[in-house]
Amino acid sequence: MKASTSILALTALVLPQVAVAWDGFGHITVAYLASHFVSPTTEKYLKHVLGNNTEDYLGSVATWADSFRKTEEGAFSDTFHYIDALDDPPFWCGVDLERDCGETGCVVTALANYTLQSLDPSLSLAQRHQAAKFVIHFVGDLHQPLHNENVEAGGNGIDVLFNGVEIDLHHVWDGSIGTLLVNDGVAGDPYVIAKKWSTQLMVELTTGKYAEEKAGWLEGIDLKDPATTALGWSRDCNSYICTTVLPEGPTAIIGQELSGAYYEKAAPVVELLVAKAGYRLAAWLDLIVDEYRRRKSCRMH
Repeated sequence: MKASTSILALTALVLPQVAVAWDGFGHITVAYLASHFVSPTTEKYLKHVLGNNTEDYLGSVATWADSFRKTEEGAFSDTFHYIDALDDPPFWCGVDLERDCGETGCVVTALANYTLQSLDPSLSLAQRHQAAKFVIHFVGDLHQPLHNENVEAGGNGIDVLFNGVEIDLHHVWDGSIGTLLVNDGVAGDPYVIAKKWSTQLMVELTTGKYAEEKAGWLEGIDLKDPATTALGWSRDCNSYICTTVLPEGPTAIIGQELSGAYYEKAAPVVELLVAKAGYRLAAWLDLIVDEYRRRKSCRMH
């Protein structure tokens, strides 16, 4: 990779997961951040596949999967955005693929599936275009803790306060924490906010606080086993459910104001996970493009 100069079970056994993705700027930030680190070859290939030669070629498609899932055509993908970890925070956290991934699929199997599609030279450009958009989005979803948790439908059923406004816990982690961290809590153009945040994180990754540790974020990454790679990222993110998201359990947080002490502990985690998502996405896209080009070359000889 090169470096150029959101977040994302009291009744969980009977309630279906109702997960929405990070507020737009979270996903877009991950995509913009990845664009700082992909190789020139990857950038050229993805601009072709995505049909966009601008610097927004990744950011412009980062939230497509959320819109698609709400359509009749895309309804099949609804469960692909999360995995229902049947753990017991704060006493223990963990993700088990066989136990937690439903019959219709989950974010772990979805990333694996669309990664494999992205590698297939026999597929049409349109099919690889769609697969790339899913990959970009699902790496982001894997880094929002409550997309890797089943308790109260990924926190959607836990009502809290943030700056005095009633909101559910899932949406606090989707956008409220990040918006306060990056834009003083003021909503705005998600692309503007995302570019600002991605630039800040790029600096932290290249010369700042994440410069030394980022190499460790890629340990275990294996394009030959995308499901295991995705599961590792899911488990990494899920671990923050016990330490940061629900440190005293789901009942203790109900009705609590989270914009104070809770926010101060959660904000660095949100930043870290967005940084991890962007850096890992870049590495994953580099691996995909290199392998696709190798396979295509083999088919031609």
